[in-house]
Amino acid sequence: YTSPTQMLRWLCLLSLSLPLLFWFGHVITRTELSPAGRSTGLKGYTRIAPGRMHQFLDMHCSQCALVSSSGQMIRAGVGEEIDKIECVIRMNNAPTAGYKKDVGSRTSVRVVSHTSVPLLVKNELYYFRQSADTTYVFWGPERNMRQDGKGRIFNTLLKIAKKYPSVRIYVVTREKIQYCDRMFQKETGKNRMKTGAYLSTGFFTMILAIDMCDSVHVYGMIDNNYCSRANHSVVPYHYYEKNRINECKMYRVHEGTQRGGHRFITEKAIYAKWARRHRIDFKHPTWKRQDDHD
Repeated sequence: YTSPTQMLRWLCLLSLSLPLLFWFGHVITRTELSPAGRSTGLKGYTRIAPGRMHQFLDMHCSQCALVSSSGQMIRAGVGEEIDKIECVIRMNNAPTAGYKKDVGSRTSVRVVSHTSVPLLVKNELYYFRQSADTTYVFWGPERNMRQDGKGRIFNTLLKIAKKYPSVRIYVVTREKIQYCDRMFQKETGKNRMKTGAYLSTGFFTMILAIDMCDSVHVYGMIDNNYCSRANHSVVPYHYYEKNRINECKMYRVHEGTQRGGHRFITEKAIYAKWARRHRIDFKHPTWKRQDDHD
């Protein structure tokens, strides 16, 4: 038998505990749904820094200049224009010294392939001390980027992070790389692994630019039909390597390689599609807008 007094006591207790239970449940749900409650930013890019390994890249720009490493930048004369844009994104070890008139001098973010890490380490004083205001984003396959002590490139980056603690070094997560693979397959209908191709640094850079920037101005990137035009200009593959193979030859070789090549031309066709969905425009050369059925 429960007396009216006991019943009243239970009801009071229940009325007091319900809001508390509701609040507690709300907090748990929010934490589960949003790990960003612990760390804000772009979840596909995590910090390499002792004690801060779960920090996400927290960058947002209203406008970005994505500067290609292409020989198209030679005599482009757009350095001043690029430097006026809020955030400037460059790739691998593409230099600015000696090329400022054409490519600009500022670098907000540098996206770097695992294969280019030794080139940065070779000139570490410039990249990690003099350019300490640049944020670095590295990508690479799991075998090189694993964090169990066996990832050769990851270990190198961890050493750099310890040596230059003020430098912001991030890696593209395994999940984000898998997402990029899915994006390639979604846009082409082809499985990247089965076609024997590697995504280029340009692909990861374009994905990052879309994640990070409201609008993207791409400088020096050719479209997927450029090399098949009779009057196309012949330029080096990189603006800073004058005597190397020309850009279109390099693209054709890679496009036809059975294993281990980049699908540069295919990737350019993907960017043309993305430009219809996002605020992306292309300069030097300017891309003609393709019809939606292309």
